[in-house]
Amino acid sequence: MQTSKRDLPLKIDLDRLPASDHPPGPAPDLDMIWIPGGTFTMGSNEHYPEEAPAHRVTVDGFWIDRYQVTNTRFRKFVRETGYVTVAERTPTIEEYPGAKSEDLVAGSVVFTPPPGPVPLVDHYAWWRWQPEADWRHPEGPGSSIHGRDKHPVVHLAWDDVCVYAEWAGKSIPTEAEWEFAARGGHDGRSYAWGDELAPNGRMLANYWQGEFPWQNLELDGFARTAPVGSFPPNDFGLFDCIGNVWEWTADWYAGHGEVPRSCCSAAELNPNGARRDQSIDPNAPGAPTPRKVLKGGSFACAENYCKRYRPAARMNHPIDTGTNHIGFRCIVRP
Repeated sequence: MQTSKRDLPLKIDLDRLPASDHPPGPAPDLDMIWIPGGTFTMGSNEHYPEEAPAHRVTVDGFWIDRYQVTNTRFRKFVRETGYVTVAERTPTIEEYPGAKSEDLVAGSVVFTPPPGPVPLVDHYAWWRWQPEADWRHPEGPGSSIHGRDKHPVVHLAWDDVCVYAEWAGKSIPTEAEWEFAARGGHDGRSYAWGDELAPNGRMLANYWQGEFPWQNLELDGFARTAPVGSFPPNDFGLFDCIGNVWEWTADWYAGHGEVPRSCCSAAELNPNGARRDQSIDPNAPGAPTPRKVLKGGSFACAENYCKRYRPAARMNHPIDTGTNHIGFRCIVRP
């Protein structure tokens, strides 16, 4: 296979960068990397409608976590603060008017593969609400994070990641900041490493191989989450920007055609951006819940379903719920 000039790795040599692109001091955290600001093509016109239109965006420099936040780091936060996550709290009737009392139990959403092929039009065939599932019990009662210290923490709602970030003196990246960092300095590639998903058959991220949602061949070595850093970093030195777990971003979500581009200032940065009130899915049943943008894909993304293990890909998720395939990483803006 020939290697094009565009596929050659981009190495960041700080000594050759303009002074304005140098980090303004030491890293705030040992495992944070400086991302020089720049202009790039955000989104894609070649995949899912919500990624379009591709457009030029400029971001300022920032530090970003090298890894997704792990169980070890989140455990330290909980021990020091006594924080209780959304999944560990019992919902109230005030929060969910009209809900049955028996449904108001603490828990979260867990990926549960069916025993055989199912129609891919109904995600409830593989996702289920699991009482008592939370970050300590990723698959529900009887499961634990023993031996998963370096796995990304999961089952966190939007409020949880915000409180953690504040405690750590950090922030949650915008969609544009996240995508710029995930691309590793390469503009226009389909994947973080190039335009081929598995070059020479090599698995470069934790995603689903086989027929989703029932047949996981585990060619990458993992059925669900993997320890952070299990796959090669991108050319900025960031791990797991593709696959493993989806990552929360600070942007409110609006899908293709849901919000006029001229409706709000957020659209000047991202044509698919929205205000909080515009992020609510008008077709969602029950209490309306605002949605944030998730990026990066997860272990549950497959070639036959949800090919969103790409920097340009995006997904919406309600802010009041976590799952066992959503995590996050933080940034610090100078």
